[in-house]
Amino acid sequence: MYYGENQNGVQAGVSYPPIWASQEELDRATSSCLTKVFLRMFAALLVSAAASLAVVASDALQQFIFDNAFVYLGLIIAELVLVIAVAAGINRLSATAANVLFFIYAIVNGLTLSFIFFVYDIGVIYQAFAVSALMFAGMALYGTITRRNLASIGSLCIMGLFGIIIASVVNLFLRSDALDFVICYAGVLIFVGLTAYDTQRIKRMLFSANAASHTEAIKKISVTGALTLYLDFINIFLKILRILNRRK
Repeated sequence: MYYGENQNGVQAGVSYPPIWASQEELDRATSSCLTKVFLRMFAALLVSAAASLAVVASDALQQFIFDNAFVYLGLIIAELVLVIAVAAGINRLSATAANVLFFIYAIVNGLTLSFIFFVYDIGVIYQAFAVSALMFAGMALYGTITRRNLASIGSLCIMGLFGIIIASVVNLFLRSDALDFVICYAGVLIFVGLTAYDTQRIKRMLFSANAASHTEAIKKISVTGALTLYLDFINIFLKILRILNRRK
């Protein structure tokens, strides 16, 4: 999900008030907030992994989720509802409520993603995770330190995202291996680009919130930012997983 630059009423370009002794102090506060965003995202990934492994370890959960199409479909719908609730309702929610919904989403997503342990070899899953983590970390670091404005790259990636969504829907009917190949590689490029763009955008939003001393806004940006980066990582991981599996 992608959010506007002025989310939570935070306006870009606000000069920092006297509570900050220097620009460097403000920069450090922003970097500290960004670190918390990544830690929250990492914690959500651990929660999802734990939920997936719980399904793998439980025959009862496997039967409940995968032997009933309505249950699995319900979980998918719940995921969409939770993402929309956090993204669209962030201005009405408290930061605590948004954080709780985010981690509930991480649990539900972990339950639905547990299927990968029954479809792919565990070695391929580990390889895909390692490659995804390296790619994500590299692009997140780039988005954090670059002085280049990545807005144009972000716009191109978002347009590309709509393109692969449409192509994926079409391929449900065509069942073309060639098109699936293109979708996977294009998806990786799009989401690594979005990782850099989203990281830079979140950093700027946190900077503006810190500059305006909007404590509640900082907390909310931390939640929505973690959700955005979580989604970027999961999408990179799933695309890499399919690519590595095709190469076996």
